[in-house]
Order: sequence, then structure tokens, then C-alpha cells
Amino acid sequence: MTVRAKKHLGQHFLIDEGIAEKIADSLTLNGYKSVLEIGPGMGVLTKYLLKKDVTTYVIEIDSESVEYLKANFLNLGPRVIEKDFLKYDLNEVFKKEPFAIIGNFPYNISTQIVFKLLEMRDQIPEFSGMFQKEVAQRICSKEGSKVYGILSVLTQAFYTAEYLFTVPPTVFNPPPKVDSGVLRLTRKENYNLDCDESLLFKVVKTAFQQRRKTLRNSLKTFNLSENLREDVIFDKRPEQLNVQEFISLTQLIQKDA
Repeated sequence: MTVRAKKHLGQHFLIDEGIAEKIADSLTLNGYKSVLEIGPGMGVLTKYLLKKDVTTYVIEIDSESVEYLKANFLNLGPRVIEKDFLKYDLNEVFKKEPFAIIGNFPYNISTQIVFKLLEMRDQIPEFSGMFQKEVAQRICSKEGSKVYGILSVLTQAFYTAEYLFTVPPTVFNPPPKVDSGVLRLTRKENYNLDCDESLLFKVVKTAFQQRRKTLRNSLKTFNLSENLREDVIFDKRPEQLNVQEFISLTQLIQKDA
């Protein structure tokens, strides 16, 4: 039995064993005993995870893939979760325990996966996997880059982001129209920020919605005092600020409220 790739699920099955092993090896296995693979398909990555000294779980929305995994990975059976990752409460399985996330992520939900990771950052010390190359580069980019944005700042506020390697379309069935990129996110030791974290999210999202404008103009909706708006940081555009400067900006807005 083989599984048919379904366009509406954004499925592109990795068929290169060497790359699958390389992705599995990107996990350091530090700080957790369980790993969750998102969208395992036919288990090309799963088989390498099962060789490691961690308990592997997989979450898969496609019932055909679930049937395949249960038939071909008998020891995995009870740890196959047939759910939508974005909607499922992972603590039904992990009970507030730490775990890592890995996967060859469906392009159409990859940024939503990252935002769910950020919501669960207390439990996820490591995250590794494959994205569309442009998205992987965006997550890892630094200030001053054209692709630096909301995803870059919010991810790097809590995690160290490393772009590991590029993957060509030819190693997938069916091949996507773009290159892919594999990255690793390692949670920072001090990932509790010196600011209101929900306010930081709001500031970053609002600033980048009008990325060509200075912060003085893009953050008008915060009704900042005239005194605060005179601060030189407001002369800058959002892509000029590094993560720490966004945290400092959030602190200023907090004090002004």
C-alpha cells in the first residue's frame, strides 16, 4: 500500500532517505524525552526517529497515512495521533512535559505551526524541520534583511534560529515548485522576556503591517504620548530594529500606558 499525496493537505512526500536521516539527526535530544513529528505521511522520517533514544509520537490528519503508519510501524501504533495539529490540545498526550517538534511541514500551514510552537514555548525546548525555503530564511533572518519580519522577531525572541541546509524539489513526490529549507530552533535559556510578552506580539505585528513607515506612524493606534513619540527609536522602520530593541520598545510603550 502507498499513500496518495493530497493537494488540499499540501502533501509532498520526501523520498530521499539520506535527507530524512539528516533531518532526524538535526535533533540534539537535549532537555526532553519525547518528540512529536507533524505530518509523517509514509514515515520516511519516522523510521529514523524511532532509532533514537526518545519516545516518538506522530500526529497526522490524513486517515490514509494513519492506516499506512499503523500497518508498517507496529511499535508506533498507540502513539499515532489522528488529529489536526493546529486544533488539538497536545497536553492530552504530553501532560505539561517537555517535548521536541520535528517534521516535513505542509507549506500551507507552516507559519501557523510556528505560532502554535510559540504559544507552547514553555514545553518545547527544540523544534526542527523543513519549510518552504523562503519561510525558513524569513524565520532565521536578521534585522536589515528584506525578509525580516513578524515571524523572524517573534521566533528569535524565544529561540535561537539556525538555517541548516537547502533541499531541492527533486527529492519529493510530487515535487513542489520551490526549494525547501531545513532549520533548527533551540529555546533560549532566558526565554522569559523583560516585557509584557502579549504586548510585544501586538507591537511587532502592528509595526510590520506598515513596514515602510517609521514606527512613529505605524504605531499610531497605541495612542502614545507626545513625549514618548519624540524618542529616536520612533524614527526607525521596523526592519531596522533587532529583537532586543523590540523588547526595549515594548517596555517604553508599557511605561507610557
